[in-house]
Amino acid sequence: QVQLEESGGGVVQPGGSLNLSCVASASSHSYTGIAWFRQVAGKEREFVSSIDGNGGITNYADSVKGRFSISRDHAKKTVYLQMNSLKPEDSAVYYCAARVRGRWHVVDDYDYWGPGTQVTVPS
Repeated sequence: QVQLEESGGGVVQPGGSLNLSCVASASSHSYTGIAWFRQVAGKEREFVSSIDGNGGITNYADSVKGRFSISRDHAKKTVYLQMNSLKPEDSAVYYCAARVRGRWHVVDDYDYWGPGTQVTVPS
């Protein structure tokens, strides 16, 4: 079992920045990769970014490329999502998720989820 806890969400003006954190209860040896997803009420959860267990391979959704950056601190068992140049369409609940196997961009392939943190960028 891996427990995940997100933090760092909030309200930020367009063009601003936020840095989300995801703390895991287990070391990276317990899973293959960690990802961030986001969801707006009434819509499907969508992939944002992922990083593999070693931190060497990262992936981004086209909508956030060049603006968001994912990284990890193995010692702190924490994954970060630095979000810059935020837009109103980035508003959503952001979830951290870990997978033991499977595809990095597929929601259903993730085994463990955090409760989420709200990000709001008013228009």
